Amino acid sequence: MRWDRFFDDLESQLASEWEAERAALDTEAERLRLSRVALRERLSVLVERESESAPPSFEVADGTVLVADVSGVGADWVALSDARSGALVVPFASIAAIGMPHADILRSARPAPARSILADRMTFGFVIRDLVRRRVSVSVHLSHGRMLAGTIDRAGADHLDIALHEPGTPRRASEVTGHRVVPFGAVAWIRLDSGATLA
Repeated sequence: MRWDRFFDDLESQLASEWEAERAALDTEAERLRLSRVALRERLSVLVERESESAPPSFEVADGTVLVADVSGVGADWVALSDARSGALVVPFASIAAIGMPHADILRSARPAPARSILADRMTFGFVIRDLVRRRVSVSVHLSHGRMLAGTIDRAGADHLDIALHEPGTPRRASEVTGHRVVPFGAVAWIRLDSGATLA
């Protein structure tokens, strides 16, 4: 009888040690997986977020806090939208912090579904060139707090040219009050004029 209890105790002890070792390995594997997760992967999970929870808040380089749903994610930018603000484009480099409900933080840390190769190739410059092509009136908010309203005329490899005019009005030569060349690194976020979307 005693030997039976002795072997049962040994078996139980070995099972406990094996479980503890397996849990440690699982924890280490999860840490390794998380160390490889990029911000764009976490943000792409938020595109499918349930709308009944509070939308995320994005603190950006100019000190603005944008509270809006994630509507798209590119290689180095995120598209945001809400009924009040309309369509917004924020480069990752401008994001200082993201606030969201704890459930969304946990969900965004889980493995994301496979993304399209095209989405991973759509850089901030690609989005700016699309805005040039569509002649969309925008408000470009700069990292130091200034806002430039107008239409983006051209987009280079790392900068844009904007013709300044009144917000919400079409670009007409007679309405242009000036021009600016803006490095992409100086852009905190861009608001598309009402009705325009990133499509």
